[in-house]
Formats: sequence, C-alpha cells, structure tokens
Amino acid sequence: DWERTSHTTSLSIRSRDGPNMSVLEALDIAIKTASTLDKYPARQHAQRVAQALDVDQGLIYLPGEQTINWPDSNQPRAFRQLRYFLYLSGCQEPDCFVTYDIATDRLVLWLAPIDPRKVVWTGRGSTVREALDKYDIDEARFTPSLDHYLKKWVARHAGSVYLLHPNNALAESLPHRINSKSLRPAMDECRVIKDSHEISLVRKANHISALAHEKVLRKLRSFKNEAQIEAEILDVCTAHGAKHQAYSIIAGSGPNAAILHYVKNDEDFGDRQLMCLDAGAEWQGYAADVTRTFPLSGKWPSKEAKQIYDLVQHMQTKCMDMLGPGKRFVDAQYLAHLVAIEGLLDLGIFHNGSKREIYEAGTSVAFFPHGLGHHMGLEVHDVSTVLTKSTATDVHDKVAPEITQHLPDIDNNTELRSLSTNIVPAMWSSALSETSAPGLRPGNVVTCEPGIYFNREALETVFLPSPVHSEYINKTVLERFMPVGGVRIEDDLLITKDGWENLTTAAKGEAALRMIRGEV
Repeated sequence: DWERTSHTTSLSIRSRDGPNMSVLEALDIAIKTASTLDKYPARQHAQRVAQALDVDQGLIYLPGEQTINWPDSNQPRAFRQLRYFLYLSGCQEPDCFVTYDIATDRLVLWLAPIDPRKVVWTGRGSTVREALDKYDIDEARFTPSLDHYLKKWVARHAGSVYLLHPNNALAESLPHRINSKSLRPAMDECRVIKDSHEISLVRKANHISALAHEKVLRKLRSFKNEAQIEAEILDVCTAHGAKHQAYSIIAGSGPNAAILHYVKNDEDFGDRQLMCLDAGAEWQGYAADVTRTFPLSGKWPSKEAKQIYDLVQHMQTKCMDMLGPGKRFVDAQYLAHLVAIEGLLDLGIFHNGSKREIYEAGTSVAFFPHGLGHHMGLEVHDVSTVLTKSTATDVHDKVAPEITQHLPDIDNNTELRSLSTNIVPAMWSSALSETSAPGLRPGNVVTCEPGIYFNREALETVFLPSPVHSEYINKTVLERFMPVGGVRIEDDLLITKDGWENLTTAAKGEAALRMIRGEV
C-alpha cells in the first residue's frame, strides 16, 4: 500500500485503477501532503461514522452533487454540495464521489476528470495533487476508474458496501453486498455532535451574519422597502466571502412578519410598525440562523409592539435558562408555550380560562405556531437524533409540574389533531407530542427562537371560528395587537459541558434600536 509519511511520499505507478489509467494519473495518486491543520476533518468524520456503524469492515460509498441543467434548459442548476458527502470529504466540487474502506481506514476522493473542452468555458476541478493538498484524504483518483475499484473491492472483501439510499444500478452490479439502511442513522448520530472545526465554521457564519444584520440596522432609516433589506444582507455577506445564504432571507414588515417563511420581500414599509428579519449566512457549508425583530422607526411605535417584543424576549430568556447538557429540548418547548400563555393572559388577549386550560386546549398555537428550535450545522435545519424519540425520563428538575403532568393529548383531542394536520405538523406532531426526548449533549448546536404572531388569516379561518379556541381569545383586545404583525428572536446556542454558549452576536433589543437611531 502507499506509504504514509508527514511529507510527500515516494512515487509509485502500480496500476490499481484499471488498465486505462495514464502514467501521470497513477503518479498523481501517490502524492500525499502532510498538513491537516487547516483542513476540514474528513478522516476524523469517517472514523466516527465507522465507529457508529459498529463494524470491522465495509466500504462507505457516497456520491457528491452531480452537474445537472434545469428542466428544459441548457443552463446548469446552481451547485450545492450534498451534505453527507461534504461531511466525509470537505469537498465543494461537483461530480465527485468518496469511498472509505473501514478495515484499512482509507479515505479516497474521486474527482471529476479534467475535460480540456470544458476548461475554457467553466474552468476545471482539482487535480489529484491539488485535492491531496486541499482535503483531509488519503488518496485522490479520477472517477473513470471508480467502477473498477468497486468491483475489485467487492471481490477481495467480505464486508458490505454502505449507501445512503438504495441504488438499483449498484445493487445489480454488486448483488447481495449493498446496505442502504445503516449508514444514514450512523452519520446522523455523528453529525449532531459538532467538533471544534465545525463549531468554528458555525461561529464564522454567525459573525458574518451579525455584520449584515447590524449594517441593516445602521442603514434602516434610509430604506423604504423589504427588498432593500434583502439586498443589504446579500451585499454584506458576499463582500465578506459568504456567497450563499443558509436559507432564503425573510424580511417581513407589518403583517408579513406573521408569515413564518415569508420570502417575497417585495413590499413597501408604508406606515408599518415592525420588521422581522430572519437571515443567516453559510460559511464553507455551515449555517447560521439569526432572527431579529425591530421597529422600523428605531422607536417603539405602539405600546402593544413593545409589550409583544418584551414577552418574546422573556420567552427566550426563560427557555435558554433551561437548556444545557442533559436537558430535554422538548421541555423548553413546553415552557415556551406556558410563558406565552401567561403573558397573553396578562395582556388580555387570552381570557375566560386558566393557564392550564388554555394550554391543554392548544390555543397558544394560534400565536406561537412553530417549534422552539432545531439542530444546526451543514443544514440550517440539521439532522437530529436528539430532539425526539428517546427513553430519557430523569431531566425534569427545572420544569414546572404542569409541563410534565398536563401535556396535550393529541390522540384523544380533536382540536389538537386538526391543528397538527392543518397548521403546524412539524412542531406539534414531532416536538410537542414526543415526551421521551433525550437530553442535549455537548457539541449540539441548536436554535432558540420563540415568537408571537398575529396572522389574521390563520386566526379568522382556524381559531376564531372554533368554539374551543374562540372562548379563550378576546377579540376586542386582539384587534389592538394585529398591527404588530409578529415578533421572533432567534439565537444559535452551542451546548457545552457547563451549559451553553451563544454563538449569535447580532445586536438585539435596545442595542439594536440605538444602532437604528445612529446613537452607536
């Protein structure tokens, strides 16, 4: 096998890649560079996945994103690397593959062949030497020899070939050797715990996002519409090297702030009160997820707007206090609803019922219709084996008794089943109905993003016509709060051994208002 040293290895041209391989390519395969200090830790990730698979031998095989045109067009679809492939390679180039031999601990990146006809139009991908210098891999080869390699590996080894998804072509060429069930859960288990390199990328994404958010605040009084805010976010992020957003920018003013995934961003401010800005940059494949809500004038335009902002801020503070290693995220979700109900009762929006009665009816979903948060990483809504589905039961030490003793019963409550189906399937059927979620672990990165919204269409078509919910909603008081639109505050938290670290540094609250007014 190739000798591995801390510097360039000796060359060899043993043709392990089939008869059609050129001497130059064979020579290139043997190049091995030393430094991995600044490289994405692909080999470490591969080793962790192998450990999670709990097998001594086998071959992990993952394709990267392939070049493809839009339907009925000769224009290529925008490239976005497949995240599982990226986790095991660190490679952001199209048309590549990666293999990892578990028994020999050997990670091979398979590169797209360099076509001189395409170089003049689109440039080229990495050569083998360049790939070995850039990526934390053992070998780099070109994809034309991949099929030969797979067949040769299967002929010489007894282990399975692990895939993320079933592949009929591979199943036919490698009969009885394909395992497409075990790899994804193993990789998900690894991805939910971020290593120090991954954390640094999320931190960088947050830093750039904060620069963009704060630039918006400083220029806000010169803006007249949502599109200008979106443009400013893109401008700042791109100028700092983050050419991609982790998700579509949400810049909702007035009633648009009550649309959770509002992305049109094309309306004038007019006399609207608030802006809900949800925008996070992507840095080397890793996401930030940041939401700030602020008055467009830099001053609170109404007592109601300030009251709702203060309530959401209180929800976030209380929920953050509950998070940490061993703490169940789902318990913070329950607490967020209880704090929201208590606040809406104090404001008079809720009436005719106790906090417990309103909670058990599920009426708080009218104003807080989404989950408290999610994992983050290579996806803004990253893979999760942690927020739900476990048997942990010993982490209720800071949870109010009504959270654990009076949980909503979705199976026997017609209203809750209707809400689950029609309004908030992801939140209600996943987070709120799972009472056996495990505790968070150091290395998890999760968002904490409570919100209160006044979505007229949802209220008037679902909640107010319902005798269950309308009993608890004071329509006269509600109308005073409708111009608020919606308030959401979102930060990205790294779970540590002692608690959590807030990775989000964008100004919020009074600090944000001072920026808008030009006082800082």
